[in-house]
Amino acid sequence: MSTPTSPTDNHLLKALPEAVLARLLPHLEAVEMPLGSVLYESGGPLRHVYFPTTSIVSLLYVLEDGASAEIAIVGNEGLLGISLFMGGETTPSRAVVQSEGQGYRLQARLLMEEFNSAGPMMRLLLRYTQALITQMAQTAVCNRHHSVDQQLCRWLLMSLDRLPSHTLTMTQELIANMLGVRREGVTEAAGKLQRAGIIDYHRGRIDVIDRPALERAVCECYAVVKLEFDRLLSDIPLGDPYLPLGSFARSRN
Repeated sequence: MSTPTSPTDNHLLKALPEAVLARLLPHLEAVEMPLGSVLYESGGPLRHVYFPTTSIVSLLYVLEDGASAEIAIVGNEGLLGISLFMGGETTPSRAVVQSEGQGYRLQARLLMEEFNSAGPMMRLLLRYTQALITQMAQTAVCNRHHSVDQQLCRWLLMSLDRLPSHTLTMTQELIANMLGVRREGVTEAAGKLQRAGIIDYHRGRIDVIDRPALERAVCECYAVVKLEFDRLLSDIPLGDPYLPLGSFARSRN
C-alpha cells in the first residue's frame, strides 16, 4: 500500500472547522481505491461514506440488461454516500473507481451523528449535494442532446479538475461504458482530438496537451456544472487545477 494522502487533500474535509475535523480524524480510515473496484452496488446498504483524495469515482446507473451510463463523477471535491443523509440507507446507483488512487472512509453512523447536530457539516454537505444534483441533471441533458465528441470533452475536463496532473489512465472501452455510447464513437472522437493536437492517447493513457483548446471544444454543460460548484462551494479552499470558472476564461485571453 502506498503512502496515504492527507484527509485535507479532500476539499470537503479541508473546509470543515478545526473542531469538527478533529472529531472525525481518529475515525477516518485511509483506503486504496484500485481501478474498477466497486464501492457501492445499487440497492446495497451504505455502511461507510468515502472521501476521495487522489481517485475519481463514477456513479453509474445500471439497466436490467447490464448496460450502464455514468450519471456523475466524484473526486477530491466531494464524497460518496449522499443517500445516507438525504433520508435513505441505500443508493440506486453503482459507485465504481474510474481513476485509481486513494481516499478516506468514515463509518456511516459517525457521519450521521455529525450531520444530525445541524452544524457546519450539515450545511456543507447539503450545498455539495445541490451541486452534485446539478451535475447529474446536466449530464442527462448532455447525453441526450450533444455529440459524443462534446461528451468526451466534458468528461475529460471534469476528470482533470479532480486530478493533480493532466494525465488519465483509461481505456476507450471503459470511457464508452461511462458515457453509455459505442466504443467506435469514443475511438472516433478521441482520434479527432489527437489529430488536433489536444490530447495524446496511447495504450490506455490520455495526456491532455492543450487544455484551452479542449475547453473551446466542449459544450456548455461543463461550464454550467462548474459554475454551480463555484457558486455553492466558493468558500471552500480549492487548489490547482480546480480553479474558478472565470480563471479559465481569463487564461484563454
